[in-house]
Amino acid sequence: MDFRHECKIEINLADLLALRSRLRNLMEPDEHAAAGRYQVRSLYLDTPTDRALWEKIDGVNQREKFRIRYYNGDTGFLSLEKKSKLNGLCNKQAVQITAEQAQKIAKGNIPQIQKNDPLLLQELCYKMKTQGLRPKVVVDYTREPFVYRPGNVRITFDYGIRTGLQCTDFLNAEMVTVPAGDAPILMEVKWDAFLPDVIRDAVQLTGRRSSAFSKYAQCRIYG
Repeated sequence: MDFRHECKIEINLADLLALRSRLRNLMEPDEHAAAGRYQVRSLYLDTPTDRALWEKIDGVNQREKFRIRYYNGDTGFLSLEKKSKLNGLCNKQAVQITAEQAQKIAKGNIPQIQKNDPLLLQELCYKMKTQGLRPKVVVDYTREPFVYRPGNVRITFDYGIRTGLQCTDFLNAEMVTVPAGDAPILMEVKWDAFLPDVIRDAVQLTGRRSSAFSKYAQCRIYG
């Protein structure tokens, strides 16, 4: 399992405008981002005792969470993801699942597993049975991504974070979401073994420090 470095920084609109201008001269836009941005919708799962939520809040060193995700309202490609954290490093595993499987999970039901189904889906189903993992909240936001090949660097700006409250009707394009409180603009910087100096210098901001902000935790503020 390969782990990457990840740094999160809460920024404001003036920071975003300045950073966007700098990075456009240094980095490439993500090839999947139309007009430089895309919409993300995620459905997060957790245990009846909110284990993933509390481990995040408490800063537990080794933790994981599951989510299903799609982009720009396109439910034709649904990604089941498991994000793990260990000693400050991050790993993300992802597999494609069907709309039928996603719909069952969104309703709190366990899909029928076949021998050729992805191992990650099998793991999720096992943990739905043994740990009681169930859908908790839908999270929507806009993402602006930039990539830099040396160091496999990826920088994203996430904003307009909205929560589905306690509704988990994940595949319903008409599902109502509301702003997730006073959520900031979030810059995430991810890299492999090294972060090139040119990128490190470009993202420096006076008075800004690394943050433990979680979109999932922020969107659980209403329940």
